[in-house]
Amino acid sequence: MPKLEAYHRDLPYSYATGIFPATECLHACPDRCLRLLVHSRAKESGGVGQLTEACEQAGIRVEQADRALERIARKENCYAAMVFAKQAADLDANAAHVVLHHPADSGNVGAVLRNCLALGIEQVAIIRPAVDVYEPRVVRASMGAMFRVNLRHFENFDGYRAAFPDHVIYPFMLAGSVTLEQAVRAAREPYALVFGNEATGLPDAFADYGQSVRIPQSDKVDSLNLAAAVAIGVYAFQRREE
Repeated sequence: MPKLEAYHRDLPYSYATGIFPATECLHACPDRCLRLLVHSRAKESGGVGQLTEACEQAGIRVEQADRALERIARKENCYAAMVFAKQAADLDANAAHVVLHHPADSGNVGAVLRNCLALGIEQVAIIRPAVDVYEPRVVRASMGAMFRVNLRHFENFDGYRAAFPDHVIYPFMLAGSVTLEQAVRAAREPYALVFGNEATGLPDAFADYGQSVRIPQSDKVDSLNLAAAVAIGVYAFQRREE
């Protein structure tokens, strides 16, 4: 089989590093699993043993690859990694969306994907420029959640709006004109919850796209972490009828 390369954006494949993310990849999308890499030190690991057995039953190649794992994971205690094929997805036009505008932090994006899946939103749009969602650090931070979420990239927000003109836009902004509670009471479906870059937030122009929303917070901090803001917003909107 061809030699694996250190991850870069142009590769047609990526890596789910760690036993749990690799296992989630196998369970969620076995047809995209190309091979499983295991470390020689993992012989005593029950998790790796179970994952190896599952891959063998599914006809997925398993190979010992100590150097490749250390190069891919950039850490010495990674015992397994699933090599998986990238795959574009379409978003459900009738479902709620989360839109991330220019997200830049791998850990934040991974956590956002996990939060969305946990709270019932499985459609996520990414507006470029943005972190590469297939970068192994994003995959690991999502703990495999990205394999159960539909992800689609757009070159700009206008491209997203053109693709989903019926979605009601709720941009989350520090100077939002209504509180989260007020927005939830008047929410209309289908909706898109839009969140900005970790450092800069959303541009002021987003207030013209829809009903801008603010999450009330203490004045002792300047803003909420992106993953926390998404979790709060999604939780409130998804449970508005309660």
